[in-house]
Amino acid sequence: MSQEELSRKIIEKYQEDERMMIRIFAQWCTNHDLDAVSLYERAYPNQGKNEALIEALEEVLPKEEASDIPDEMVVEVLQFFGNDDLAFAAASAAEERKEKR
Repeated sequence: MSQEELSRKIIEKYQEDERMMIRIFAQWCTNHDLDAVSLYERAYPNQGKNEALIEALEEVLPKEEASDIPDEMVVEVLQFFGNDDLAFAAASAAEERKEKR
């Protein structure tokens, strides 16, 4: 395998993993009746519309059919991809949700 092919495969794998992170976030928001777009905009107010998030939201399962996604897992996945601001917003939303119980 050439260096160029290897680089391409690494980039493709990262992009695939990033799409999975976005789907996890979108499903978690749906599962907890949170507005994923608003939460994203709270974390990144100057970035504008996130097309990947919009696409992921179109693919999420209804919360009644979806598996539970622990709050801690969402935060960790977001942090792993360097989305610390979004991880903080998600953790804050989870804490607010817990306080309302």
